[in-house]
Amino acid sequence: MAKALVLERPRELTLRDIDLQMSMGPQDVRIRMDVVGICGSDVHYYRHGRIGPFVVTEPMVLGHEGAGTVLECGADVSHLRPGDRVCIEPGIPDFSSDASRIGLYNLDPSLTFWATPPVHGCLTPEVTHPAALVYRLPDGVSQAEGAMVEPLAVGMQAVSKARVMAGDVAVVMGAGPIGILTALCALAAGCVRVLIFDPSAQKVKTATQYPGIEALAAHPEGLPAQVMTQTGNRGADLVFECSGAAAAFAGVAGLLRPGGTLVCIGMPVTPVAMDIVALIVKEIHIVTAFRYANVYDRAIALLASGKIDVKPLISASYPFTQSIDAFERADQARPDDVKLQIFF
Repeated sequence: MAKALVLERPRELTLRDIDLQMSMGPQDVRIRMDVVGICGSDVHYYRHGRIGPFVVTEPMVLGHEGAGTVLECGADVSHLRPGDRVCIEPGIPDFSSDASRIGLYNLDPSLTFWATPPVHGCLTPEVTHPAALVYRLPDGVSQAEGAMVEPLAVGMQAVSKARVMAGDVAVVMGAGPIGILTALCALAAGCVRVLIFDPSAQKVKTATQYPGIEALAAHPEGLPAQVMTQTGNRGADLVFECSGAAAAFAGVAGLLRPGGTLVCIGMPVTPVAMDIVALIVKEIHIVTAFRYANVYDRAIALLASGKIDVKPLISASYPFTQSIDAFERADQARPDDVKLQIFF
């Protein structure tokens, strides 16, 4: 039995003992959790008890953005040792699957993911996990920053799929954690400018504290006209759609230059309408990004180098004993909050 933050049913959280049936094999490590971030998906499960086909039918431990300290290593583990500070990639694929063999292990149909029904998450003092998905944190990268690697990896995946070229101009739709982190990854990959839009002026203000990220306003002339003005009537090379809002797709072709790329990251709750003809006549490339694969090491390297600084995005930290308070604050969706974290 272990103490954990358990989602009993929508809008009912408890801190209680639960049998997590953790077993450790020769290729696993046992980790003391130090910091866990609250993701939008955690909040969505808290509010609604489901995300699309993933439905919480039994009590489930929340949390998948984690950093901790290695306590014990399996007999076959050679790259880690007790005492190592680490961050954890929360999706566990079948590494022998067709998707894994071609490098797309994030798309393995049998992949299990922390805090995605029926799999428990990591908001508990100790976890076991495959060592292949556990990454040592360099000196100078804190545990709090390590817990930001998971959402940063989402931005890394999107930017990698987009094949950013030096000198590109990008538009990011949505200035939540994923939008801001995607913008930072785009700049690190070679974009010279990122224009960002969100209906919340406070979120945009948070994003534009970073050099290279510029605001697009909720202006009557609309976003396409603003983007054309900002780009000399050329249009953006890339649009990263991070909001999942149906309205974001309505005029997206008008933001892009001919031959530009639309990267879909945000997940709409229901199907959305898109003007396919407007995309066709510009030969817009449509790319999708789902979670991440093979990017954790690069995300950690960017933090260690200082090229990406996530510290300003950590809005508040709560002790594990106050986890329910942290989720109640996250549920408020305060516009000045970017990332809330829980520490042990």
